[in-house]
Amino acid sequence: MRKALRRIYQLNQYIRAKEVRVVDEEGKQLGVMPISEALKLAQEEGVDLVEVAPKITPPVAKLIDFAKFKYQERRKHQLAKKKGSKGQDLKEIRFTPFIAENDFQIRLKRARAFLEEGNRVNLVVKFVGRQITRKEFGVGLIKRACQSLEDLATMDREPSLKGKLLITTLSPAKKRS
Repeated sequence: MRKALRRIYQLNQYIRAKEVRVVDEEGKQLGVMPISEALKLAQEEGVDLVEVAPKITPPVAKLIDFAKFKYQERRKHQLAKKKGSKGQDLKEIRFTPFIAENDFQIRLKRARAFLEEGNRVNLVVKFVGRQITRKEFGVGLIKRACQSLEDLATMDREPSLKGKLLITTLSPAKKRS
């Protein structure tokens, strides 16, 4: 069961403030006025008076149909969520310290594709059995991968050993215009 964070807006006569700063649908300020005058204005225009910023003094109230306002807020939230998740994905490419050259190139090609999409990439070298005694091969492999991808990415952190995994993270480099 998913709970949505919902904001409760005060409408029309439920607005507790004595004075409000009134804004129309387009965002044009109509000034600070008593709540009774703002309600009368909303009634004349056939819209609702919605308190959008209750914490500031005086609170901001918008003259807009509440259903339309809720739709706009939901749409704004969805766009922000969609925009925020873009480029935030963390993809992982796994290697072994004694990987064949062709396999290495294939994994680099995949990492390159992830970086071009704007995703961050974790390069992981997994040591199996006694391979852990030869850490320098894993470090060399990661350095070689980072050098191959340096035109597309920057290394966020130096390779670090966590158990039997040697890990580093690459972020897409900023585009130079």
